[in-house]
Amino acid sequence: MRIITMSSWNVDGDFGMLHVLMERTLYCGDVRKDHVGKKQTLCGWVHSRRDHGGVLFCDLRDRTGLVQVVFHPERKELFTQAQNLGSEFVISVTGNVVLRPEGTRNANIGTGDVEFEAETLDILNTCQPLPFEISEYSDVGEDVRLRYRFLDLRRPPIQRNIQTRHTVTQAIRQSLTEQGFLEIETPFLTKSTPEGARDFLVPSRLSPGEFYALPQSPQLFKQLLMVAGYDKYYQVARCFRDEDLRADRQPEFTQIDLEMSFAGETDVMAVVEKFVGNSFTSTVKAPFPNPVPHISYDEAMARFGSDAPDMRYGMELTDVSDIVKASG
Repeated sequence: MRIITMSSWNVDGDFGMLHVLMERTLYCGDVRKDHVGKKQTLCGWVHSRRDHGGVLFCDLRDRTGLVQVVFHPERKELFTQAQNLGSEFVISVTGNVVLRPEGTRNANIGTGDVEFEAETLDILNTCQPLPFEISEYSDVGEDVRLRYRFLDLRRPPIQRNIQTRHTVTQAIRQSLTEQGFLEIETPFLTKSTPEGARDFLVPSRLSPGEFYALPQSPQLFKQLLMVAGYDKYYQVARCFRDEDLRADRQPEFTQIDLEMSFAGETDVMAVVEKFVGNSFTSTVKAPFPNPVPHISYDEAMARFGSDAPDMRYGMELTDVSDIVKASG
């Protein structure tokens, strides 16, 4: 496997050196008991380094998690090299997976039963002191995080969000594919069509004075594809609307765009319930109600005063007209 990394940052704020590595055999977060006694090569970022009575411990991190790497003083050259490791150094390390001694196992992480005894170390890139800690407990302001966005993206909460979005999207795609839908891509550069918000415009170099419009939604293409006979298709579509910010929407956002021909209300609800349930169980790992309870519009308004009620809300509306109709 050939891997190219460009990972650290220098004093002037630029990215560091470019390296080509060979043969990473395992991700850090995937190291388990099954690998005990097997030689592996790991690559990642130094999350922390600790010196415990002459033995160096290093937590090595990649997007899958952490693993503890041990450097023993018996390997003098390697040990001296490891003493120079700092936070967020990018390294490649080769060695053996071993069980942790009794009493030192960490049940809070997936790799907590094992550790990695290093035999060789390659420091791929050094790192200057960071503007904030790479940690989920870092409380640095948003302006600093966005200035150093490549560092912010290493933080566990951000990585969990991105991984969760990936899992949800894949679950939706899988469910809709199983239900006979095609995923069809439509153009971004289109003719402006009258919709609810202003369009973002892109000037055309080839046609001076003319502009493309970014789609508020794939509405024009929905109609074209339906008439053309693509009776079930979907998009994970990017939409662009030049409008004031809302609590749940920004100028560009993603929506699941779903189209069906020759379908009734119950058909549409069944499809949506299935892909929502599939994405829910894929991420939360909890059961999803089957069948999903349905209530009518009239019942929703009578009980909750909203056509999109939160069913967990306990203080439902109660009609007391008969009780108070004779009251002054």
